[in-house]
Amino acid sequence: MQVPPETTAAFSEDELAALDVEELLEATSPTRVETGPGALSTLGHWARELGGQRLLLVTDRGLREAGHQERVLACLGESGYDPESVAVFGDVRPNPTTEDVDRALSVAREHGSDLIIGLGGGSSLDCAKGVNFLLTNGGRIEDYWGVGKADQPMLPMIAVPTTAGTGSEAQSFALIANAKTHMKMACGDKKAACRVAILDPELTQTMPAAVTAATGIDAISHALETAVTTQRNGISSRFSREAWGLLAEGFPRVVTGASEIDARQQMLYGAHLAGAAIENSMLGAAHALANPLSAHYAMTHGVAIGIMLPHVIRFNQDVVGEIYADLLAAAGAETVPGVAAGEQLASLVERMADDAGLPRTLAECDIRDNLLDQLAAEANEQWTGQFNPRPVSTETLKGLYQCASPQRT
Repeated sequence: MQVPPETTAAFSEDELAALDVEELLEATSPTRVETGPGALSTLGHWARELGGQRLLLVTDRGLREAGHQERVLACLGESGYDPESVAVFGDVRPNPTTEDVDRALSVAREHGSDLIIGLGGGSSLDCAKGVNFLLTNGGRIEDYWGVGKADQPMLPMIAVPTTAGTGSEAQSFALIANAKTHMKMACGDKKAACRVAILDPELTQTMPAAVTAATGIDAISHALETAVTTQRNGISSRFSREAWGLLAEGFPRVVTGASEIDARQQMLYGAHLAGAAIENSMLGAAHALANPLSAHYAMTHGVAIGIMLPHVIRFNQDVVGEIYADLLAAAGAETVPGVAAGEQLASLVERMADDAGLPRTLAECDIRDNLLDQLAAEANEQWTGQFNPRPVSTETLKGLYQCASPQRT
């Protein structure tokens, strides 16, 4: 698996220090960010600016039921797009597979789409990117598993996230599952990066509590894993630390059911910065461990992450303890002298998951111990694990599953 090129070479330490995070994002990302309450109103402007005439909207049923699909269509109508110029694929399923992409692709081809809008969580945005790969470069999703395998230019894409989770709108990767095995394939190409990301916190107010919790923990994991990956650099570290600060403050507020728009804005922008950190860094063992759980048990990705992340943090303590101490400081956490920073950070994440009502153990999700060997072997094949700061193996990954699987009495 290729890794991103070293991106800090263009900036000296002094230059990095002189840029605030918004300036750094603008300098390093091809994605224009529109953010704030009501930002959705800019959608039609950007579709026109990017030359879109025949638009494809990729979303899911829940967004239609929440009224967000109609809001998007209304915004486009106000910019002069008639109903015939916008095709809708509104049936993206969670953890989209190659079948989802193929069904959306048939709509795009029949419509003659020249611009793609992804509306929803990571599933909708990933599916939209998958369509972009195949519509412009042909073949199958499997052909793009890896990095930089698209030869032809890709269509402009606008991302409108409605969850504060994956940060997919900040990344040039699409995560698509094989329809038969349900194992995820990471397909990355700089040409797949969104041209515009619209971060409107008003769209996240309709998230059910369980979705708010699971997607929020996922965003937190992105900030914490990118901060310590072997591919971390000056740019990714800035994004990781800033994202974690925003998420650590915003998450306890949004999981209480509060609808304060500023807290939701914090979460949405924090998730975006964490996504930008992934783009400049990588992820680690928590994601390697989570993917087989989603594949075999249809476990929500954020739930799996919430269970495994604290154990991975403890596992990594000996090699990145100083970074964990800095992250505790960034969150303004009270620390206990003499207790390892990794232990304190892991405990903080566990308390956050508890407060959000997320399960703490695999046993609570009815994950049986007799499958741990298979899960560990599959986790060891996940590409993210190779970037964990402390090397992992099938044996150590099984040990992490066992840490999350206290013996039943």
